[in-house]
Amino acid sequence: MRNVTETVKQLIIINILFFIGTLLVSSPAYRYLALFFPENPDFKAWQPITYMFMHGGFMHIFFNMFALYSFGSALELFWGSKKFLFFYISCGLGAALVHTGMNYYHFQEGLNTLLSNGFSKTEILQLLNEGKIDTRWQELLTVSQFQSFTSAYVGTAVGASGAIYGIIVAFAFMFPEAELALMFVPIPIKAKYFVPGLVLIDLYLAISGKSIFGGGGIAHFAHVGGALFGFIIMWYWKKNQFNSNRWN
Repeated sequence: MRNVTETVKQLIIINILFFIGTLLVSSPAYRYLALFFPENPDFKAWQPITYMFMHGGFMHIFFNMFALYSFGSALELFWGSKKFLFFYISCGLGAALVHTGMNYYHFQEGLNTLLSNGFSKTEILQLLNEGKIDTRWQELLTVSQFQSFTSAYVGTAVGASGAIYGIIVAFAFMFPEAELALMFVPIPIKAKYFVPGLVLIDLYLAISGKSIFGGGGIAHFAHVGGALFGFIIMWYWKKNQFNSNRWN
């Protein structure tokens, strides 16, 4: 790859290797490396790290790696490899934290309703772990509550998108006047307007449960979480850029 920095190149290679490995191994790879809900028996302590190297399909990994290639090298040139890698992993972890936190909220909301109507937590978890549901749940929960409740527990998260959103936010901090454009909408917009607009769209989709392309399965809160942690880190670094203890 031309003009790609060393850490960005290594991250792209690792993601590609994980993707190829997943194609070969299939379900077991997702079971051990994707991010599960903490109360799910398939949750493992390493998943908040490994999930960000997993992807659900070719287009998923293509867009994430293209964004990493496009924005990451510029940041690594300014920061150096250690600081860049710290930022990347931190944003990925932040995305996992926000995604899991919202899942916990939705799960507890549904669980509390079921518990107040005479169901036991042991019974509920046993059914979910077996991949089953009690049809009476659908009578007590709204359609959106039921979907959020079940998907929070049995669903998984994969992808570098949260870390990528942090990278994009950092790029807007560093180069606010740079002009960016969506691949399918080639209208240049300054980064200081483009990136907040992109994050606000994701936040709207996360809250509304809608999808631009009519499909589901996109962890919008993970995107927002990565962007939020990226913003917090960049704000802190900018505030303390003249501190004698800053990271060189």
